Amino acid sequence: MPKLKMPKSSPSIDMTPMVDLAFLLVTFFMLSASFRSPEPFEVSLPSSVTDKDIPKNALIVTVDKTGKIFFNVSNPEAKGEVLDNIASTYNIKFTEDERQEFQMMASFSCPVNKLKEYINSEAEIRKEAFPEGIPADTSEALTNELRYWIQFGDAAARNTGRTNFEEAKMKNASVKIDDFKPKYILRVDGDTEYSKAKKVIDVFRDLNLNNLNFITSMEIAPI
Repeated sequence: MPKLKMPKSSPSIDMTPMVDLAFLLVTFFMLSASFRSPEPFEVSLPSSVTDKDIPKNALIVTVDKTGKIFFNVSNPEAKGEVLDNIASTYNIKFTEDERQEFQMMASFSCPVNKLKEYINSEAEIRKEAFPEGIPADTSEALTNELRYWIQFGDAAARNTGRTNFEEAKMKNASVKIDDFKPKYILRVDGDTEYSKAKKVIDVFRDLNLNNLNFITSMEIAPI
């Protein structure tokens, strides 16, 4: 009986499903991603060597070379809580859209009475239209606005950190609460007068938040 000769041909793979899946994933990440607003300032930080990144649960105060003060809370949930407390203290009403916009903003710098205008302005306009910065020049309660931002930011970051710790503990019993506590960070331009940075340091000290970290440029130590 003669042998059957099988036709010789290269195997082929239909790549269409894989390509479709790749485009679906790209589309999903594009639609679900939240883009962070650009920083409204330029700060020339003194150089140093560090391998630590800014933590996810942090209060960040920045002072540029003119002494203008910027504030940020790295966790968006905590940031929304801070805005709610500021609104209650200064009797200002923010819409839900304004609240969401504020949560996604980078560091901001303006007096509370101009905050609604700041939130509703374009990112490029924010750089030039609000030269005052966050007031911190007086010891009076409502006029030293930086004190309220830091005070409320600390409380909100602690609440968020505690919630995140409880969630992480359910998945991993070895996690430590200290890893979820807020970190306090001060970034100061290399050309800033010390007296202007001292105003911020004094606010942290008055609130008994003494574990203050000074952040300079992020460089990796040579191997």
